[in-house]
Parts: sequence; structure tokens; C-alpha cells
Amino acid sequence: MGQTANAPRVQENEARAVLRSVRTSPQKLNLVAQSIRGKKVEDALNILAFSKRRIAGDVRKLLESAIANAENNHQLDVDQLIVAEATVGKSLVMKRFRPRARGRTGKILKPFSRMTIVVREIAEEAA
Repeated sequence: MGQTANAPRVQENEARAVLRSVRTSPQKLNLVAQSIRGKKVEDALNILAFSKRRIAGDVRKLLESAIANAENNHQLDVDQLIVAEATVGKSLVMKRFRPRARGRTGKILKPFSRMTIVVREIAEEAA
């Protein structure tokens, strides 16, 4: 008597990768995610490679991981992949305090984020 198998979280033509506890705010991470949503993976990798944002390098590694999952675990064709979803969520927030004038304190919030990328194989268009 074992547990019943969990339902797969992705379809047969999809693969995903998750980046947890990345040290940036969800708002900043979402700006990078917005730039790659719906793009072909080759175009998305180029966008991330030349992005000026600090977090773009971590997002690029995450996208490469999703592509590798698609290729190795789901036997999908890398040339037909698009970034189907790029979702960003809040994670924990470290709270720090800084002394201010007259015995007061200033609150400093150091947010963490998480990001999920789902790549999907699209059907080849008839030419």
C-alpha cells in the first residue's frame, strides 16, 4: 500500500524549471520575465544574454535548465520550444533595522522571489 502517484504538473509537450529563493524583489524579476514570455527559446536566450539587469544571468540559467529538462526528460525538440509561461512569486522577506535619528529605527526589507518557467513544444507549421 503506497501512496497514489501525483498527477503530472505539466503536459506531455511541456517541461518546467523552478528557481527558488532568488535574492531580488518580485517586481524586478517580473520585468525580466515579461521580456521573454511567449518568445522562442533561442530569442529568449539572446534577450537574456544582452540584458543589462543583474538578475538576467540567473533567469538565463533557469531557462537553460528548462530546455535541458525538455530535451532529456521529455524528449522534446529544442528547435520547436517556446517560453509558454514565466511566472514570478513572492518568497520570504528578511527584515532588518537601521538606527535613525532621535532613537528611532528605519525598517529595511530584503525580499526574496521565486520563478517558474514552462517551455512548450509547438507543432511545426506547414509551409
